[in-house]
Amino acid sequence: MAALTAAAQDQQRFHVYDPAANAREGIRKAVAQAKKENKHVLVQIGGNWCIWCARFDQFSKTDRSVDSVLKRSYVVYHLNYSKENKNLPVLAAYGFPQRFGFPVFLVLDQEGKRIHTQNSGYLEDGKGYSTEKVSDFLANWAPDALNPAKYKE
Repeated sequence: MAALTAAAQDQQRFHVYDPAANAREGIRKAVAQAKKENKHVLVQIGGNWCIWCARFDQFSKTDRSVDSVLKRSYVVYHLNYSKENKNLPVLAAYGFPQRFGFPVFLVLDQEGKRIHTQNSGYLEDGKGYSTEKVSDFLANWAPDALNPAKYKE
């Protein structure tokens, strides 16, 4: 019972998604910032109703290695999916990532092109997330990992 109460309290404090936000404009701004800073965009799709979204948000801010990779290589945008606003046209443009459940992550390059869709279920560990799995995912889709110069013989 205490665990359910704690989860409910954590959920009440979790408000990173804005149902009223213009997702296309938010992504456009994130892409412009990423281009300027030589980063990629990590679009986290979910909602304030989503316990796994809240867990990832907390995890990504408190795990030092994950936080470090995010700050170094990504501009993060939270795209809302809720009964108030499902953002269906935006999601359709990115290949219906909601099919993987929530949260689901899109990695966009500096031009706004989707280069990867990540099912967050593969990053889980018990009732949380795996530092190793999340760090590998983020490192493998960071701009430096996709730099062709790294792969010359």
